[in-house]
Amino acid sequence: MSAKECILIIGANGQIGSELTMALRKAYGSSQVVASDIKTPGKELKNSGPFEMLDVGDRNALHDVVRQYGITQIYHLAAVLSATAEQNPHFAWDINMRGLLNVLEIAVERKLNRVFWPSSIAVFGPGTPTENTPQSTIMDPGTVYGISKLAGERWCEYYHLKHQLDVRSLRYPGLISYRSLPGGGTTDYAVDIYYEALKNQQYTCFLAADTTLPMMYMPDAIQGTLALMQAAAGKISIRSSYNIASMSFSPEELADEIKKHLPEFTIAYKPDYRQEIASTWPRSIDDSQARKDWGWHPEFSIDRMTADMLNHIDKKIRQRSFY
Repeated sequence: MSAKECILIIGANGQIGSELTMALRKAYGSSQVVASDIKTPGKELKNSGPFEMLDVGDRNALHDVVRQYGITQIYHLAAVLSATAEQNPHFAWDINMRGLLNVLEIAVERKLNRVFWPSSIAVFGPGTPTENTPQSTIMDPGTVYGISKLAGERWCEYYHLKHQLDVRSLRYPGLISYRSLPGGGTTDYAVDIYYEALKNQQYTCFLAADTTLPMMYMPDAIQGTLALMQAAAGKISIRSSYNIASMSFSPEELADEIKKHLPEFTIAYKPDYRQEIASTWPRSIDDSQARKDWGWHPEFSIDRMTADMLNHIDKKIRQRSFY
């Protein structure tokens, strides 16, 4: 990326955005990475570089920010997530679709160099093979979040084919991070469980014990995103969204891993509406295309991730009382 280029992060306060923004600022310089969100940022985000209050649904406001800073790349991360979206489907559809289309339109209009937009394993459904889910397969999502992500994949590929827009995407699995609290996703138990284990020595999970889902530790997700966006355009063969994978586990397996560090920890199970969502998702993902095209590979396993999560969350709890 040349010194004249500038990146806009939309949804910078979110689980992915808060960490991706800092990684991009470290890689390319704080002044070249503009963070934006509809909510006031924390001190780290606010003090480390430029920030704009921005509603991606407001096309004119988005255009003004892109023009003001001379933006050449956009990472569009703002979305209503799976479990939250089911509570207000029409609102979620409007936010998720209108925001993406605004970004794609402005990217074409302003001739931006590159756009990143995240998809999800939520694009898959009950007709999808659950083991080693292929890159190209049946996609029949049954949630408004999954439907919007599937539609978004098609729009991304359409804008690449019709307008030659260099748009890139990853189908994230469940993401796990100690830096930010859950944001309304079906896989959020895998973050909650660590906090409850350390604070209360017990956790009640909203998924059944044997619900195996693809998961990823946030450092791998950030590194994978940067690797995709830094790859030469000629190496990108998928313009809808790439499968990426790291590990798959169930709540029971994660609890067993935590017990290796906290033997007194106990877990109970009380599945709710999120169980129905999770039951339509894959158990494992085939990410061979991403590995072949641009060298994707994860670094973290469930044991290494668990040790790191417990260590960092314990420090946060000791430093200040929250959650």
